[in-house]
Amino acid sequence: MWLKNIAFIVLATVVLASLANWLLSPPKVEAVDDPVIVVADDFQAAKLAVDAQFQEVWQARELQPAPQADDLTIARRISLGLTGSIPSLEEIRLIENRPDEDRLAWWVNHLLEDRRYGDYMAERLSRAYVGTENGPFLIFRKRRFVTWLSDQLMENRPYNELTQDLIADSGLWTDHPAVNFITATVDQDGTKEPDVAMLAGRVTRAFLATRIDCVQCHDDNLGGDLKQSDFHELASFFREAQNSFVGIMDKKGKPYDYQYLHAEEETTVPAQAPFNQHLIPESGGTLRNRLASWVTHPENKPFSRAIVNRVWAVMTGRPLVEPVDDIPLKGSFEKGNFPAGLDPLVDDFIAHNFDLKRLIRLIAATEAFGRDSRADHEITAQHEQAWAAFPVTRLRPEQVIGSVNQASSLSTLNADSHVLTKLITYGETNDFLQRYGDAGEDEFSMDGGTIPQRLLMMNGNLVTERTKNNFVRNAATRISQLSPNDETAVETAFLCVLTRRPNPVELEHFTDKLENEEIPSNRSQDFEDIYWALMNCTEFAWNH
Repeated sequence: MWLKNIAFIVLATVVLASLANWLLSPPKVEAVDDPVIVVADDFQAAKLAVDAQFQEVWQARELQPAPQADDLTIARRISLGLTGSIPSLEEIRLIENRPDEDRLAWWVNHLLEDRRYGDYMAERLSRAYVGTENGPFLIFRKRRFVTWLSDQLMENRPYNELTQDLIADSGLWTDHPAVNFITATVDQDGTKEPDVAMLAGRVTRAFLATRIDCVQCHDDNLGGDLKQSDFHELASFFREAQNSFVGIMDKKGKPYDYQYLHAEEETTVPAQAPFNQHLIPESGGTLRNRLASWVTHPENKPFSRAIVNRVWAVMTGRPLVEPVDDIPLKGSFEKGNFPAGLDPLVDDFIAHNFDLKRLIRLIAATEAFGRDSRADHEITAQHEQAWAAFPVTRLRPEQVIGSVNQASSLSTLNADSHVLTKLITYGETNDFLQRYGDAGEDEFSMDGGTIPQRLLMMNGNLVTERTKNNFVRNAATRISQLSPNDETAVETAFLCVLTRRPNPVELEHFTDKLENEEIPSNRSQDFEDIYWALMNCTEFAWNH
């Protein structure tokens, strides 16, 4: 009988060891061979041009830059910026198995081929294009629009072509999802037609980073050059767009009449651009086609500055120019109008046919993006303002829940996850966002967190469900049961939640707690507490 017991114990030990090895050991290196890192010959030159401007500013302001951040810290930033969540343990193992010299470039390429990038970036960009409201019933399909936008991003369609579709496409909102940019403004209670004023405001803010809508009702009385006529002449490009049973179409010759402030009667407003008028095609296509050509013209630099500034903000949490949709129309770095980095990024973006993925790779490779957020010397607001240190920013609501869910799973939560996992995650995300609050269109606000948000993290269902004893779903339970020793278990928990290993003091603190026999507890409960503490620490809630 005792031989059977010994055999059972040996067999059980082997099974548990194999299971632990499968769950905690790094995946095989062969899996990391794709995607191949391809860098154009002039990529390094573009990077050096961006770095040179930042270094010039640091020297002029006598700012000692922070040291280079470690690879896992930078990988966490890249992941938060491109997918809205932290890297999984599985991905951390993959990154660390790459050669030092290419692991971050590989990580960027890896995420750019991951559907999470398309979905997350599409959601962020859609806020500027159509807002965050549900929009008109039936004729506005937000989910369809975001999915289409995600498809374009995954294909890396040139950004000028994508924008031209948004401004000028025709048809049904289901078959031609780009027209949801137009139908989002339809006044269902009034004219039943697209709102030309709202469209003019969205075009200038989203695609040109210019707040021309401030002169909708009167001329600029604060010393600016813009007139009320500039706004309505731009709005006039949308006057022929109409809503019909076949979707958005253009009715040629339809006038736009408006009564300006102090005018005695309405006047027919011609279609005209507020600046760079020589770039408007004299003929061809609809008025919206001509507007789209003007907006996206390579010489119309506000267009490229707008998306470069917005992508930089999505990846770092803070735009180069604040606010993100208000960049001076003219100027240069040399004249002091634009911050370091903007001009060379814009020039490279235009020279490479409005290639968004190249822009993202370039931003991630810059010296400013890779600087640490802390240093042995004092880090001041001037350091962060000049990007001599990476600015610390609060995670957005979807980044918080994305990171909580990812930290509670040892494997990557992505498009390949089980359908039940995706359904549960979708439901939890919506519920959490309703309680935590959405950043809305003003998504780069530097406001601090609120007390209700902190209480939700400490006492809410999400963190409780993602840390409690559940061997099937929660990493905390798996780590507690399958790690070979306390040191490995604590290190794995830190990697899962904070994307770093514990320092010696932290490791000693937690292992001492685990080994303390005077405190009655069980191992699952111990790791539930450790996970709860890590998810509620300040470091977890910030991009740094």
